[in-house]
Amino acid sequence: MNTVEIIPYSPDIKDYIKILNIEWLQKYFRVEEKDELVLSNPQEEIINKGGMIFYAKYNDEILGTVSLMKIDNTTFELSKMAVSDKAQGLGMGNKLLVHCIAVAEENNIKKLLLYSNRILLPALHLYEKFGFVEVPLGDVSYERADIKMEKTIS
Repeated sequence: MNTVEIIPYSPDIKDYIKILNIEWLQKYFRVEEKDELVLSNPQEEIINKGGMIFYAKYNDEILGTVSLMKIDNTTFELSKMAVSDKAQGLGMGNKLLVHCIAVAEENNIKKLLLYSNRILLPALHLYEKFGFVEVPLGDVSYERADIKMEKTIS
């Protein structure tokens, strides 16, 4: 039986973070300058700054991705989460979130935060299911972001 496998970033699969994110950004919003910078340079913009990138693989194909971008030693932003349309319904977003929370616990990360948009109802329901709660938006660097959520890791 085919199962979804979560694998870490490696340079040979770096392009998938861009491919998968551009797909959904173009569908719902637009690709902003900051997106282009981060997605084109994941090693420099995420990994080298203390962050992590994970991919969801199914049938030997990478169909999902998520990043944990370091804000400080105990706070990371859950970012650049994308699942291909052809993988919808496989529980890939669920598995990516479970993995990120486990990694946060293992690495003594105390808080995960994320920015999203209220039109992305399935994503918001998923975040709520995992204990993310809405907090004041504050300063935000993406024009599409109209909601900020946080989860305290115990």
